[in-house]
Amino acid sequence: MADLREAQKRMTRRLPLESGLELFKTKGYAATTVDDIATAAGTTRVTFYAYFPSRSELMKALIDERLNEALRRVRSPEPGSTARDLVATVAEGTPDAITAWLRRTADIWPAIRPIIRSGRDAAVIDPELTDLVERWLEEAVGDIEDGLTAAGRFEPHQRRFRGVLAVSQLDYVAQHWHRTDWKLTRDQMLDELGASRVRLLT
Repeated sequence: MADLREAQKRMTRRLPLESGLELFKTKGYAATTVDDIATAAGTTRVTFYAYFPSRSELMKALIDERLNEALRRVRSPEPGSTARDLVATVAEGTPDAITAWLRRTADIWPAIRPIIRSGRDAAVIDPELTDLVERWLEEAVGDIEDGLTAAGRFEPHQRRFRGVLAVSQLDYVAQHWHRTDWKLTRDQMLDELGASRVRLLT
């Protein structure tokens, strides 16, 4: 019985997350209210607030839970979330490993793109969310730095900045690929992006 109650709680909490993200995508963060989210989730304001103290807390949960889950990142005390797969790929440092990681990541761009975009929109409206996405991206930079450190590749002062370049490049392409005509097929784009990451990280 306790298991059933826990499953019900998880479901009740999940519905506002899914409805909130869908509304942020279609209406925008600024135009979406708690009432909108509760209605779309088939619940009430009271139930919404039982799980999320505010709209901004729901946005934080989308970043902390949904985005990290999609990219298989886990919480660690220092420096933050860690994507073990990314750290291991960078440490291995072979073109095949880097390209394979990139292709796996590109497959989930449609799932992560709206969360990142909504997070950036939210930061404009809610001061407490300022730099929420950027802090998350900094954790990815740290993952790359950790991989380069594990491999003993590059000088210590180079590792973090190479991570900055690699993450910035990937973030820009992931956010714009679906709506920009760069005269490349998806495979060509991934080949070019992969070659660039290999040069940066090996």
